[in-house]
Amino acid sequence: MNQLTGVISDRGSKYAVSGGPVADRAEIEEFLKALKRDKKFAKATHNTWAALMSDGTPLKSDDGESGAGMVILRMLERANIRDHVIVVTRWYGGKHLGGDRFRHVQDCVRAYLDRFGD
Repeated sequence: MNQLTGVISDRGSKYAVSGGPVADRAEIEEFLKALKRDKKFAKATHNTWAALMSDGTPLKSDDGESGAGMVILRMLERANIRDHVIVVTRWYGGKHLGGDRFRHVQDCVRAYLDRFGD
């Protein structure tokens, strides 16, 4: 599992990004279980994720952060990264971020791809 913590902090909300190779939905579920074994991630407000499978099947979950899974999925499609899940974790800080939350999701994915992408 690749992981960057403390990627963004804005108005009390904190963001991290994690990812790794997956072959199917079951492996994505295992990845999420492994991530949430860390109590800090289990207690996060949102663990939004997406993966583009090798056959082109898009999989995603907003986990309550409406629209965020699609942001991750679009970035995976543009980078043509398949069979790899990316999870953006947010710990809510008490203040609504509005549209900035989508920019933060993009920035997290970009940081992940810059660090771990091929």
